[in-house]
Amino acid sequence: MPDSDKGLRGVVAVNSGITSIDGERGILRYRGYDVGDLVEHCCFEEVCFLLLYGELPGAGELATFREDLLAARTIPTEVEAVVDDSAHYARPMEAMRSMGSALSFSDPDKASNAPDANLRKATRLVSQLPTVMARYRRRYYGLEPVQPDPELDYAANFLWMLRGEMPSEEDARVLDAVSILHADHEMNASTFAARVIAATCTDMHSAIVGAIAALKGPLHGGANEWVMATLKKIGSEDKVEAWVDDVLDRGEKIPGFGHAIYKVTDPRAIILKEIGRKAFERADPIEPNWFAMTELMERRVFERKGLVPNVDLYSASVLYSLGFPIDLLTALFAANRVAGWAAHVIEQHSDNRIIRPTINYIGPPARELPVSQERA
Repeated sequence: MPDSDKGLRGVVAVNSGITSIDGERGILRYRGYDVGDLVEHCCFEEVCFLLLYGELPGAGELATFREDLLAARTIPTEVEAVVDDSAHYARPMEAMRSMGSALSFSDPDKASNAPDANLRKATRLVSQLPTVMARYRRRYYGLEPVQPDPELDYAANFLWMLRGEMPSEEDARVLDAVSILHADHEMNASTFAARVIAATCTDMHSAIVGAIAALKGPLHGGANEWVMATLKKIGSEDKVEAWVDDVLDRGEKIPGFGHAIYKVTDPRAIILKEIGRKAFERADPIEPNWFAMTELMERRVFERKGLVPNVDLYSASVLYSLGFPIDLLTALFAANRVAGWAAHVIEQHSDNRIIRPTINYIGPPARELPVSQERA
């Protein structure tokens, strides 16, 4: 009987040159570059190029890539109709999942898995999904959609389409940093789902839709919604410690803590904590102060259980303060993660073998059908 590990912890599934994690030291690198350095010195578009093409772009390459992204921002009219309809009855991640599929209908490269075709599809998806989600959200509230602004970069344009007003440079930079931190994370559940699907030699859009479906779960991308809903439930700073104690005394989990890979604090959480601190210091006084509540929660959970935060703990309040409602947080995560998923799909197609693990069968042993068994 082969050995098994529930959850496949420690099982190496593929060779990859995209992202590496050192869980013991809390290090995350994209294509060899530390994620903190990328946040400090690069924009999201540069990081997308890095993930998709393997190297940071030169000035000319970045200009061309930005032109390609800009050209893809406007979604087809038939997709607009589906978005408008779904806003009346679908939840954000349900809409995101469906729109990932709908965007394939008129994609000129949908029939090809060639590397150049996949790169074009990936570029379009990186630009189209923010447009889809901003349009969905405005239709949900009965507002007119805001068309993409060709003068704005990825983050500023996303905020513009969502809010309908020009964002500050500070807010755009915060979203840009969060987008970089969300861009890829090695072999998590959604990336593994994308690679398993891609390994059947199906198309880019199908693999991305599968990844979106996996990200939807509260044990994966949906955890950021859980964190923000928790903060709103607690309500104020003076209630945080008692709430944490009560939940832990009942043996229940608190979202935003622990990770399958990191044995120390998630490096993305460290960066997001500092981003959140600066953002809330810059903003007008906010009541309740979501950042202060999050910091108190982090401290109390560590005192009680020794648990450290993951990316979701601080991303929730940071994104909520930018105007992203709770139920749109996971959809934003998905839009940010497309470049990483697409890079893995391209890598899977480049050296493919269908992913077909086995199981340890624990059912009944071989047995005979009773002679007297009634036949329908």
